[in-house]
Amino acid sequence: MKILWVKSDFLHPTTRGGQIRTLEMLRRISTRHRIHYVAFSGENEVETIRRSSEYCERAFPVHHKVPKHGTLPFYWQVAQGWASRLPVAVSRYRSTRMAQLIAELRASESYDAVVCDFVAPAPNFSDFSDCILFQHNVETMIWRRHAETARDPLRRRYFQLQAKRMFNYEQMVCRAARKVIAVSPGDARTMENMFGIKDVSYVATGVDIEYFTPPDAPPPGTDMIFIGSMDWLPNADGVRYFVDNILPLIRQVRPQARLAVVGREPSSEIRDLARSDPGIIVTGTVPDVRPHLWDSAVSVVPLRIGGGTRLKIYESMAARVPVVSTSIGAEGLSIHPPRDIRIADTSQQFAQECLELLESADARRSQADAGWQLVRDRFSWDQIALDFESMLAAT
Repeated sequence: MKILWVKSDFLHPTTRGGQIRTLEMLRRISTRHRIHYVAFSGENEVETIRRSSEYCERAFPVHHKVPKHGTLPFYWQVAQGWASRLPVAVSRYRSTRMAQLIAELRASESYDAVVCDFVAPAPNFSDFSDCILFQHNVETMIWRRHAETARDPLRRRYFQLQAKRMFNYEQMVCRAARKVIAVSPGDARTMENMFGIKDVSYVATGVDIEYFTPPDAPPPGTDMIFIGSMDWLPNADGVRYFVDNILPLIRQVRPQARLAVVGREPSSEIRDLARSDPGIIVTGTVPDVRPHLWDSAVSVVPLRIGGGTRLKIYESMAARVPVVSTSIGAEGLSIHPPRDIRIADTSQQFAQECLELLESADARRSQADAGWQLVRDRFSWDQIALDFESMLAAT
């Protein structure tokens, strides 16, 4: 097949779950099919484009500045978003240049499949009727959960407005698409019911077992670790929730308990957690998350907001680190609590699950072994890429 793949970003440096999922699949798909990849170029463009040969035959960078969270241009976009009918999470990726390039490529090349990766690039398609929408999240659910957990009335009103606009836009795009592919059966059913569409397929989340399998190492030096891009609001909310509501309960029993927060672009608010508490480490971007995982006793996923599936859970399992998560944090994953993961939805329960693992090496080992066996037996990227290919061929 010859495939046009459109995404909002290139896949290196690989710092987000959606990038990892797309990269691992395209690395395998591109060995059997021709991939033309369109995305916005950012910093380190030369390296970004050079490495695109790992997953595509031809790369088409589009110059378009997407302001980073927390910057003045970002807040200007947020302010403009009050008046726009599009959700801000979509309007900031609208680009005349990308729209023109997509139209030119579709007119001059004969593609067997056209994939829009996430809903964000969708405004740049003039015709969506023969496109496959690859939805890593149900975006509307994320914004609705932001509204539910907002800490003040102004934020709540803003998130409610964005949730309404995202619903309208996401429903329109899903209904216009030739095919929608989700990342879990739960997300597939949610989109069918929420947007009134039929036959949403889904592709599972995978993990590179060999890459994450730990070497022989000394006992963990850090009690707990949270891994995730800190410029994604659900992750930042989860860390704040853990530090404010769960960590104090753990420290009633283990006063020296330490938490490492590992992920790109933490805000000043997240960095301040480390400045005010010597037991909290905020790393920012790291070249390799594996040493941080291998040095941790427990991986925590205290998410209250989210959609899709959490790659960080399967990666922790592959690294033989036991996981404690909320139900939302583990949505869409094939898990068997409490054997291969602990699930807790109150602060008290979450703290207790962490304490049981922290205080028992045998409990950690038993759960880690079960999690590792789960991902080893069922979730290789090779099989998942083949599943995705079959869905493209069937459309």
